[in-house]
Amino acid sequence: MAEVADISAIQWGVVLGASLAAAITDIRSRRIPNALTVPLAVTGLLYGLSSEGLGGLGQAAAACVLVALPYVLLFVFAGGGAGDAKMMGAIGAWLGVQAGVVVLAAVAVTGGALGLLNLAAKRQLCAGLGRIGASFYVMMVALCSGRKGWELVKPDLEEPTKKTDVDQTAAMPYGPAIFIGVCIGAYLVHSWKG
Repeated sequence: MAEVADISAIQWGVVLGASLAAAITDIRSRRIPNALTVPLAVTGLLYGLSSEGLGGLGQAAAACVLVALPYVLLFVFAGGGAGDAKMMGAIGAWLGVQAGVVVLAAVAVTGGALGLLNLAAKRQLCAGLGRIGASFYVMMVALCSGRKGWELVKPDLEEPTKKTDVDQTAAMPYGPAIFIGVCIGAYLVHSWKG
């Protein structure tokens, strides 16, 4: 794929349009459907192949994995949405590694800010920050403890899901954070261009 400054209007248009559709869908139904994410990822890979050959396909695939990885980890270990991870991977496939990482950072910061605002609006900011701190601590212990440490964070698939003090249906849809982060990422990439 191209350098950060060389991302075409077509690429940004596709990513902005798809992320807007994901935001609207996520707000309405609390999910980002495969009918949006899978074709977006496939066409991103095909765009990379058609524009720059096998090297472009490799860049698109690498960006897809890199940009999706944090959200895949959130899905596996913290109960994040799989649609969020697939959407971020598809965005990476369209934008390549460099612009994809810029967008990833913008989406992460936006998601964090919107999450804190959501907790504050529900008057759960202190409890939410406590859960975040505890999760961070457990993850750091697992990272520093090697393979045995990962037993701390590995989900127990045999144990039925327990209800928590946070209603999962009231969880914040992440689609709007993705859309706002993509807009911020596009602005940042284009402001570095000049």
